Amino acid sequence: MTSISLLLIVSLGIAVTVGMMGVINLAHGELVTIGAYTVVVLTQAKVPLVIAMLAAPIVSGIFGLIIERLIIRRLYGRVIDTLLATAGLSMFLIQVTRLMFGSDSRSVQMPLGSVTIGNTAIASYRLLTIVVAIALSVFTYLIFTRTRYGLEARAAISNPSMAAAVGINASQVNMWTFAFGSALAGIAGAMLAPFTAVTPSMSGLFMARAFMTSLVGGPAIILGTATSAGVLGLVESVVAFATTTVFGQVALLAFSVLLLRVFPKGISGNWGRSL
Repeated sequence: MTSISLLLIVSLGIAVTVGMMGVINLAHGELVTIGAYTVVVLTQAKVPLVIAMLAAPIVSGIFGLIIERLIIRRLYGRVIDTLLATAGLSMFLIQVTRLMFGSDSRSVQMPLGSVTIGNTAIASYRLLTIVVAIALSVFTYLIFTRTRYGLEARAAISNPSMAAAVGINASQVNMWTFAFGSALAGIAGAMLAPFTAVTPSMSGLFMARAFMTSLVGGPAIILGTATSAGVLGLVESVVAFATTTVFGQVALLAFSVLLLRVFPKGISGNWGRSL
């Protein structure tokens, strides 16, 4: 369940930027890395872990605002240009992070100890990760279905000209949507930090899986991504348990391709919903 939850947390930000904006941000992984390094730096400065984790989405969200204003806003509707620009940004951010923190890995001690269920001791942080994944999914769903901003964001992506005609500032809505997706990336980095070594290139370990999870999820941004994360995460966990972690990752990607052959529009393609 922990691996499924982590996959869902990482994939949510991608699902928001791709599904709500049509923007494929190849630098999304570096926003995750920024979130992880925020936790590392603050905890090393003796800031309580809870505060450090709360700061991570704020820092990544601010970076997202800057990226959207300086780069993304000029490239809406230009998919290839967006891919090239964000790929270059990804490499730039990796090198800047390496210059600032070096190539050595950093770590964050896993908090909260453990709880015993039956005869099995389970790290409390693993249980917290499951709770956070569920809470983030529900929160994101409510944001885009129960708030004025969410309704404006959906209108801006589905019919930009009509949205502009009724007074919706699509530029502002897109800016905050991209920042929201970036903040979700920061949360993902914060949650990942106690599980894995934090390095400038850490995003390469999971971003391919996260992008495939979002793609397989289809047009239902929240429910589709959650279902996809559950299915693909389970496949990865089972194969990794039976063989090795590498084979588990390969199985996830291979099964993703199979699902896309069966469901070209994603597993939620025929659900008739956008969330």
